[in-house]
Amino acid sequence: MNNDPTYLTTDGLDNLKKDLTGLKAKMPEIAQRINEAKELGDLRENAEYHMAKEDYAFTQGKIFEIEDMLKRVVVIEKNGNATIRIGSTIKIKNLSNQKEIEYTIVGSNEAFPQKGFISNESPLAQAFLNHKEGDKVEVKTPVGGATYLILEVR
Repeated sequence: MNNDPTYLTTDGLDNLKKDLTGLKAKMPEIAQRINEAKELGDLRENAEYHMAKEDYAFTQGKIFEIEDMLKRVVVIEKNGNATIRIGSTIKIKNLSNQKEIEYTIVGSNEAFPQKGFISNESPLAQAFLNHKEGDKVEVKTPVGGATYLILEVR
């Protein structure tokens, strides 16, 4: 069990709760599959029984994981703060190639870099946290480094 906070946006929290509801709704159906498979006889060679048991264990594990995350959730709220923090959307410019990009810093559970959502635990986000618009930030990553200018913080 983990005691670290789970950072989520309000949308992320709603999605997590929906996932939990969906998983809990599946449990009776999986239990029914187990019972039906038991009626087929010898359980040692009963593939349906073993698949249903695995589904049950997996679903039960996911329910436990989500419930644990919900106990530790910290909802990210936007408040127009000029300082970059979790939940901030930033527009930055790479000073070496002049390329501009926009990122939203989210908790690791909502990270989706291809869509501009980066984890607060990533080297990129870590470099920007607690900085302000106009700051130059040097980012060190495992593959090198770059200097960025923070153009906008929302």
